[in-house]
Amino acid sequence: MKKLIFALIAGATAMTAAQAQSPVPYVGVGVASSDHSYKISGSDDGDGYKPSLKVFGGLDITPMWGVEAGYTDLTKADFNYKIGNDTRSGTTDGKRAYIAGKATMPVNEMFSVYGKLGAGYTKVEGSSPNLRYKESETGVYGAVGGQYNLSKQVALTLEYERYGKSKDFGAKADAITVGARYSF
Repeated sequence: MKKLIFALIAGATAMTAAQAQSPVPYVGVGVASSDHSYKISGSDDGDGYKPSLKVFGGLDITPMWGVEAGYTDLTKADFNYKIGNDTRSGTTDGKRAYIAGKATMPVNEMFSVYGKLGAGYTKVEGSSPNLRYKESETGVYGAVGGQYNLSKQVALTLEYERYGKSKDFGAKADAITVGARYSF
């Protein structure tokens, strides 16, 4: 009986070890779009939604759990505002970064949905002849999205991201991102 129990435990351990997957690293690029409208006194214009380059990488520790980090270089945006009867112009520039845990749920072999939760950092600088503005914030980062696998290594992604609190100046906290990733 002891030999049978030992054989069952050894067999179960061997099967579990054989099924365990090693972590899968990946890298990707994307285009993130955020609203660049302005909520400042006298502002009457903004550039609206503008595309920005995003790079990211991560590690799928298991098929369902992983970690990811990313960086977005926000595109420069122009705005107009009034002081008295004079209309002035200015620009904003910024960047974003995040690190997050990622939970993935496969729908089928080709498609999965995921959510990310972690910490995000946003830095925005604005300038015009009469205005200098700098703001940086570290806050909660979250995202939900979908992934379509073209092959075992290449996938396309679409996600909604949120970087902390709502912003009055520069790119808003929300972003829609389209990307592609390569798994090693």
